[in-house]
Amino acid sequence: MSKKAPQYFVDSKGKRTAVLLPLKEYETLMEDLHDLMIFAERKDEPDIPIDEVIRKLRADGLL
Repeated sequence: MSKKAPQYFVDSKGKRTAVLLPLKEYETLMEDLHDLMIFAERKDEPDIPIDEVIRKLRADGLL
């Protein structure tokens, strides 16, 4: 998949006002933004040791 450079829309003074991206690149950016929002929402949650996570996944049949 070749990555195209974004195309910019400019006003009469040449100032960039909008951008046109390939749909796949836009979707990827939206997924990344969503992931960052979830990360920010959970930043104060306590850490769970990896062995506990593995144990729970095994108990739920997911690992």
